[in-house]
Amino acid sequence: MTRISETTIAVRNDRRVAALLLEPETPRCLLVFAHGAGAGMRHATIETFARGVAGFRIATLRFQFPYTEAGRRRPDPPLVLQRSVQAAVAHARDTRPELPLLAGGRSMGGRMASGADAMVSLDVAGFVFHAFPLHPPGKPGTERADHLSQVEKPMLFLNGTRDRLADPELLAGVCDRLGPRATLHCIDGGDHSLHVLKRSGRPQEDVDLEVAKAVSEWCRDALGF
Repeated sequence: MTRISETTIAVRNDRRVAALLLEPETPRCLLVFAHGAGAGMRHATIETFARGVAGFRIATLRFQFPYTEAGRRRPDPPLVLQRSVQAAVAHARDTRPELPLLAGGRSMGGRMASGADAMVSLDVAGFVFHAFPLHPPGKPGTERADHLSQVEKPMLFLNGTRDRLADPELLAGVCDRLGPRATLHCIDGGDHSLHVLKRSGRPQEDVDLEVAKAVSEWCRDALGF
């Protein structure tokens, strides 16, 4: 049985943001998962991901960044976003001290999680990136990944081969340079939401299951839990 509980996290000057803790009965670990730039923690793609990994006994703590909590569309400055990730990880550690912690997020949220760690270690076991945004659409480059060289823990990249924000060859090169710390799982035909076209003939439910299973197997093989 999976249970969900609502809470709040103090992220800045006692300012609080909403958070959701989704827990399977006997969790193996807890993933602190930040949302992307265009939608908050309740977005369908994030909800599907959280419930998917819960099926493999991985709990998730999702939270709002201050700008989404305030109803604004423009993201906060990177330092605010990174400090919010730090606060969420600290909250997770206080809430479930018995569980190994992971951090990451969807698109921008994942990049802010790794950026926070590059600034001051989050002391988590590893990072899960759901569609890491390597570059802006139509502007291939790898500068957004430069900070990853400072992230010393294992990293899992879940990216689609049709993602306009992450050229597959460039992302593969980034992972090669990171060496054994990086694991790249490509979703064939997946876009920036890891969605496939209907004409692919593959049900989206199967793709979502593949994503969740990839996280589970990475936790087992790279992290040992």
